[in-house]
Amino acid sequence: MSRGERCGTLWLNAMPLDLSRQVVVRWHDAEPAHASLLQEAAVNSVLLSAPQEEFTRACRAAGIETYTEDQVQFLGLKALAGAAPGKPLALTEGQWPGITRGPNVKGRGDEVATASSQPWVDANGFWVGYLRALAPGRPPALGYVPKLGDRLAPFDSLELALVEAWVSGGNYVMSLDPRFRTALAAGDAKARAAWSGLGRTARWLQEQIGLFRLPTFPIITLLVEEGETTAEIANLMYRQNASPALARADQPPAPAPRRIRALVAVDLRPPAAAVRHRILAHAEAGASVVVNGDWWRNSRLKKVKSEEDRDYYQLGSGQIVAYRETISDPSEFALDVIDIVTHRRRAARLWNAPTVIALATGKGLLHCVNYGSPIDDLIQARIQGSYSKATLLRPEAPPQELKASRRGTATEVMIPELRRLGVVVFG
Repeated sequence: MSRGERCGTLWLNAMPLDLSRQVVVRWHDAEPAHASLLQEAAVNSVLLSAPQEEFTRACRAAGIETYTEDQVQFLGLKALAGAAPGKPLALTEGQWPGITRGPNVKGRGDEVATASSQPWVDANGFWVGYLRALAPGRPPALGYVPKLGDRLAPFDSLELALVEAWVSGGNYVMSLDPRFRTALAAGDAKARAAWSGLGRTARWLQEQIGLFRLPTFPIITLLVEEGETTAEIANLMYRQNASPALARADQPPAPAPRRIRALVAVDLRPPAAAVRHRILAHAEAGASVVVNGDWWRNSRLKKVKSEEDRDYYQLGSGQIVAYRETISDPSEFALDVIDIVTHRRRAARLWNAPTVIALATGKGLLHCVNYGSPIDDLIQARIQGSYSKATLLRPEAPPQELKASRRGTATEVMIPELRRLGVVVFG
């Protein structure tokens, strides 16, 4: 019996499911006529609840493979450690992306935010970074489903869900809000336009995949471990545009103070002696190591100063920044870490873009994902590094050259507009 056949019935794919590069959607209304609709959205892999031979034939004719949902492990955060090896995995943690009005975030200098003026961004890209750190041998994929209650999500928010996952280096197994599916089936003009836009963006993401599989600038490197605590710290670091690189707490990177200016090791279980030594070596080499608890203490530390919630110690040519308690406000803490590396040295920075999350990756790439309405005003953006040119890439427009201006150790551009996604390539 050949692959793709069972008991003489054709129902499965001839190619293995690849969550690292395929555009995948759950689709429970397996009408053969829907194959062309899926093709329009650039879908190339469909997950079914059960085999559907006629639908599979129609999809294959359209260049789309079908699979059953049991071919993917859809697991919550607590079950990740028990994931079966070799089988694709999709994390079910996550919330529908977009913006809502949320709690007040205390402002810093020229980054003032208030509850009435600052939107609260619901985002999931940090989960991709979390998976990349904790399960490096698997393509990092998200598999949450819409749980919106009475909230009506914009039809194009499905595109946003796919974009944020790809920009963060992973994928999203798409699930449609039932209201979107109903409107799409009824031929609603807005739903059809959103579906077409999804297809344009999905094709562009696949064509430009090389832009989205590169490591994050490690200027701020956050150590994460299994559980919600360090994941939430990563979440707020992403939201505050700290653009952190995430690494396993039990496998911290080697010291490299020119590249890793702050190693954040807070709210962790006490590390083994060798891991502890490797973490503190970052301070000895000249970086800032941010900690709490007691595991980091040793006789070579020299206390330099104290603030309301933390103490500063000299160690080697760097410093230990020690918080006295667990991190109760991850948003405020993210701003603290940015202050530690300084705005001048941070990986990425934006102005006039409160609904945008930026991530600096690779060699001179700045990814900007807009979670709100299209922005028509100029967005001032900086990336760490000295570059002489810059090009803005977007799914809906041709490449656009931008003026690159040196600003100390960083390079600045003005992004003319941002609908959903913009990638600035510096050179």
